[in-house]
Amino acid sequence: MIRNTKFPACQWLFFNESVRKIGRFQRSLRTACEAVGLASGDGEPERLFHDLRRSGVRNLIWAGVPESVAMRISGHKTRSVFERCNIVSERDLHEAARKLENYVSGKANPTKPGHTLGTPELEKLDFAADQPAKLLK
Repeated sequence: MIRNTKFPACQWLFFNESVRKIGRFQRSLRTACEAVGLASGDGEPERLFHDLRRSGVRNLIWAGVPESVAMRISGHKTRSVFERCNIVSERDLHEAARKLENYVSGKANPTKPGHTLGTPELEKLDFAADQPAKLLK
């Protein structure tokens, strides 16, 4: 990151040219959003800061970064608040089923220890929100 290379001793994530903490965050957020094309015609940010934080957390998790490291990067102090940003999606459930299928299919080989029950095909699983995955009939 440019920030870590140029200003390694700075304790702030958002700071000015004098390496001092930004006093009015909204103005700095507006400037940053305009610079990257996330501002409306009147210059207002099209995203809230917490939308960007949540996207950052999701990207870190999808990239395979351990949750404890993602928490430190995003500044989350508690697990409960972090979990509100680390929303489990349909994609996450399908990926978990794929990984489990790969793991279990490796155990299905009689020369390896483990059960040989196999796993159902992904399209036969129902991933309803807030419910354990169920096998569709």
